[in-house]
Amino acid sequence: MNLIESIHIALPALLANKMRSGLTMLGIIIGVGAVIALLSIGQGAQATIAEQIRGIGSNLIFIMPGAIRQGGAMMAAGSAGTLTLKDAEAIADFANCPDVVAVAPEFSRNAQVVYAGQNVNTPITGTTPDYEYVHNFHVREGRFFDARDLDVLSRVAVLGSTTADDLFGDESPMGRTIKINRIPFRVIGVMEEKGGAGMMGRQDDVIFIPITTAHTRLFGGRAASGGGRLVSVINASAVNESSVEPAIEEIILLLRERHKIQYQEDDFTIMSQQDILGMMEQITGILTIFLGAIAAISLLVGGIGIMNIMLVSVTERTREIGLRKAVGAKRADILAQFLVEAVVLSVLGGLVGILFGGGIAQVVNMTGMITTVISLDSVLLAVGFSIAVGLFFGIYPATRAARLNPIDALRYE
Repeated sequence: MNLIESIHIALPALLANKMRSGLTMLGIIIGVGAVIALLSIGQGAQATIAEQIRGIGSNLIFIMPGAIRQGGAMMAAGSAGTLTLKDAEAIADFANCPDVVAVAPEFSRNAQVVYAGQNVNTPITGTTPDYEYVHNFHVREGRFFDARDLDVLSRVAVLGSTTADDLFGDESPMGRTIKINRIPFRVIGVMEEKGGAGMMGRQDDVIFIPITTAHTRLFGGRAASGGGRLVSVINASAVNESSVEPAIEEIILLLRERHKIQYQEDDFTIMSQQDILGMMEQITGILTIFLGAIAAISLLVGGIGIMNIMLVSVTERTREIGLRKAVGAKRADILAQFLVEAVVLSVLGGLVGILFGGGIAQVVNMTGMITTVISLDSVLLAVGFSIAVGLFFGIYPATRAARLNPIDALRYE
């Protein structure tokens, strides 16, 4: 008996008990749907994070203070004051780092911001005009501060879109005066909306001011032991993607020379945009697999349901099995018949599960929280696993049916 004949026999047997077959498939439907839905959410999150990382700038390199040994312990990046404004100026010098095209140091603190009764606590980032270029983050209205604002320590501010909405609502903030830690600043611009929290903190909920003003007039940035105002991070942009690694090597050599580092640990940490992207893709990939594995448990439960129903079916159809064997059916024919029934149940359940999982993914899309991504790989994985479940859990009932003695089967009541 070939596969087509086995399917022709299996379908009427399953349709004879529609309710039981439907309930048996339910476990597979839920399992496949859960696998597809959770994998699509995980892959969507991975794509969203990757898009955010690529959107924070072009060929970005992050130089952070820290990663030094103090008292025998390794400090985390950003936890020590080791980078200064002079370091950033040295990196920006073409003679020192020819593969670096722009540099934007940051000095960030949280502060209380007040306007006409509105009061918010938000990050204040002191930086330079190159920040726009380095981070691919531009003003939506007005202008960013320029070199002259740095030189004369201007009290000017550029608001993130969320901060502008919180302070001014529908009112235009241009030319208005806000108070940061009770010091007046004139609003000269509003940044475009980045959306989400991003990988570099709250990009829309921030206020940008000249770094010289932040150091001297607002926060009084302390100086490092070797002189120079401290910075929280130095952002650098390489000439192009292929220049990122050479630029990193140039920055390392320059900073080791400036900080007089020979054999000890570096007192700074350097990461590229690709390093962060690779790290986050690895983390989200593991989480996606973990989510899929959790959902696959329901497929195992569905498989157990298939095995139970097939065992019941074998018991109910014992006389039919004996009759088929008496007229010449071989053990392999009986085995194939019940295996095909188990696989048909799992395949039909898998197909309905695909629609169920796709529907869940679309509902998640409609919430606007995340854009799910349904890949062909996840669909094939879910359906393939459901078929494997049908085969695995159908083997025992099918084997039991195939081993029945035809004489005993015919006498079974």
